[in-house]
Amino acid sequence: MKSRTAVLALGLTQIIGYGTLYYSFSVLAPAMAREFGLSTEWVFGALSVSLLVGGLSAPWVGGWIDRRGAGRVMTIGSLAAALALAVCAMAYNSAMLVLGLIAIQIASTLVQYSASFTLLVQLNPANAQRSITYLTLMAGFASTLFWPFTTALHARLDWHHVYLLFALMHLFVCLPVHGWLMVKTRTISDRRDPPDHTPRAAASVTGVIEGAARPRAFGLMLLGFAIQSFVTSTFLVHMLPMLTGLGLAKASVLVASVFGPAQVLSRFTNMTFGGRLSQRTLAIIASGFLPLATGILLATAPSLSGAFAFAIVFGLSSGLSSIVQGTLPLELFGSDGYGKRLGRLTSVRLVVSSAAPFAFALMTEHLGYPISLSIVAVLSTLAVIAFLAIGSPAGPRPTSA
Repeated sequence: MKSRTAVLALGLTQIIGYGTLYYSFSVLAPAMAREFGLSTEWVFGALSVSLLVGGLSAPWVGGWIDRRGAGRVMTIGSLAAALALAVCAMAYNSAMLVLGLIAIQIASTLVQYSASFTLLVQLNPANAQRSITYLTLMAGFASTLFWPFTTALHARLDWHHVYLLFALMHLFVCLPVHGWLMVKTRTISDRRDPPDHTPRAAASVTGVIEGAARPRAFGLMLLGFAIQSFVTSTFLVHMLPMLTGLGLAKASVLVASVFGPAQVLSRFTNMTFGGRLSQRTLAIIASGFLPLATGILLATAPSLSGAFAFAIVFGLSSGLSSIVQGTLPLELFGSDGYGKRLGRLTSVRLVVSSAAPFAFALMTEHLGYPISLSIVAVLSTLAVIAFLAIGSPAGPRPTSA
């Protein structure tokens, strides 16, 4: 099967996956809090716990993907996502809500970027960087589509029925697509070398970091992505309430809607002009946009034009970072063991960023938005320093298996 076909199929399921399992939460969370008599901070704290559990499961999921093939795992993940959303939709108390949110985040590790990136690497390691760029280009529309879509649905349905509808999307759209991908990639994922049954591809990519330098480079990469994910998670989860709190209540959804196109713009620009840049350079650029976006919001709020500028620059950062989260580990360390390595990276990112929704809610409650955003700006600058400290790799080298 051609990589292009896989990218198109995965693009559809990633839009649905991120839209239903992640972006919709910030729209529905206030209604959840009101129904169960909880504070908004409590609900975001429950999300933090669920992200933590999902992060802890990611290394195990990454190893499973390496052994059994990403297509098979994503097919099972579609069923898991549908069941998790249904459990959350049927919650009648806060305890069941938390269990549902935890199930959603565990299911997310089976169907979102880590799994789909690994599928593309298993399908064609030498072409995986470009395929990942194309995939993130499509998936960048998830927030643009699902923030207003979820808002429109919630105007007519309560949050329980919205989640039930999302469960049906996973069951009747994502499950057949992932099942088809599993069948089409079986010739790759089922060619195994005994005794560990590891999938064997026709070609592999050798990383540019070798020997004793690998632990330090991997640690710096983890640090950079962890900080980046903490800040990105803060803005994504709190986008609408944050803009409302800064005096942009009537325009918050409109401002947030430009985030998705900005992601797509950065990915399209990278796809067109970024071929000569190393993935480390792209990681530095992506992380550098975060303190810039935060500074713009701090300096201009409640200006509508400033809010749009913030959303655009933040979208540029998120668009590039979602690419390099998949391509930088491939460039630095190669395709062998990629799924397990990406699982470890995803675990660290999610464990650290799981604190973001709750931590930022507490900060804004006690310190206000200006001081809280200043802390975020300083923190995001540390990610730039971490990526700079890795060094200057040239690029991945394809080799025969």
